[in-house]
Amino acid sequence: MKPVKIAALTALALVMTPFGAFAETYSMWARNSSEAFMPDLIEAFNASHEDQIELQIVPSTEMVQKYAVAAAGGSAPDFVSLDLVYTSAFAKAGQLADLTELARSLPYFDQLSKAHVEAGTYDGKIYGVPMSADVSVLLWNKRLFREAGLDPDKAPTNWAEIEDYAGKVNALGDDTYGFYFAGACGGCNAFTFMPLIWASGGDILVDDGKRATIDTPQMHDAINFYRNMVAKGYVPESAKTDTGTNFFGGFAADNVGISPIGAFAIGNLVKNYPDVEFGVAPLPGKDGGVSSFGGGDNFVVTAGRDTLGAAKEFLDFAYSVEGQTLLARLGSLPTRADVAQEALSGLDDRYLTAVEAMETARTPSSPVYNDIINSKTGPWKQMLGEAFFGDDVDGSLKRAQDTMQSILDASN
Repeated sequence: MKPVKIAALTALALVMTPFGAFAETYSMWARNSSEAFMPDLIEAFNASHEDQIELQIVPSTEMVQKYAVAAAGGSAPDFVSLDLVYTSAFAKAGQLADLTELARSLPYFDQLSKAHVEAGTYDGKIYGVPMSADVSVLLWNKRLFREAGLDPDKAPTNWAEIEDYAGKVNALGDDTYGFYFAGACGGCNAFTFMPLIWASGGDILVDDGKRATIDTPQMHDAINFYRNMVAKGYVPESAKTDTGTNFFGGFAADNVGISPIGAFAIGNLVKNYPDVEFGVAPLPGKDGGVSSFGGGDNFVVTAGRDTLGAAKEFLDFAYSVEGQTLLARLGSLPTRADVAQEALSGLDDRYLTAVEAMETARTPSSPVYNDIINSKTGPWKQMLGEAFFGDDVDGSLKRAQDTMQSILDASN
């Protein structure tokens, strides 16, 4: 009888032991650009789940290097909210877990941001899925449109209209300008200039990111579009040296007619600049069509950990109506299309335009994205500075094409 009694007591102890005693705690990093919403999302998850996530906020400028060092040294966190453009680089390095099976098992997988999933795919496998989102859009100042004799409720739908409307606003004078872009910011112009190419039928990278397509008719047309507005004085002189510090402020100053920017500006303007009357539209192509750059973060899992079950638990929460609503109210666009309208309920209607823009959003994917696009000394930034404001457009595009392709070739 003694063994039976011991067994019975053991079973009783197991029943009486709080389930939380078996809970696990997982580590996660997120860059500080997501500090407005990630801590609250993690807090909400922890409050409703046995397993817990311990979040650490990392400066955006340090995230890539910090994670690379930690992953190489075996001290990386379990999960990371990572700028989506870097997903393939870490996947190629073997530092991320393959999420293909997990991702495709989600019943709403086909509703997740395609730009994020494509940027999170490397060599046919999914290593990153959407965490947070922003997209590039076109803003116009309704007050200035009205004063210039334009319909304040009609957005420009092609480049000719943008140039025409910008000219009319610019003619108002009194330190008013028709158009603004951060001319010395490579990342800003990836976000807002590349969509002009895509919407016009061109591309930046093809063949699974192995071939650059910079020196194309669409790129020449887009460069000349910007150059014309610079030459006509529609763009303030300060734009030439703007490294991104005035990317948002150029429009928020209420003296710029039209500006390509991110959807993040909607909430910022509503909250901090309520007197600025503005509209939101998709970024158009030369003769129509629309496109957008899908920005934000991907959720990735460090390779070599038994954490996929916990990852799915967290993702199910993040992609739920509750999770998507929390993200939307705190600064991220919803990343799941079929619940986006519900998540945005009660918020500014202009967010719906941004959600629509996500349907056409794209994100270039390459393990050397930083070297070819983001780097301050890379071919993309060098080309834009020379092409927008210099004298040798043809030469700058050819040099960028050759340099970018050589970097891509060396990485393959």
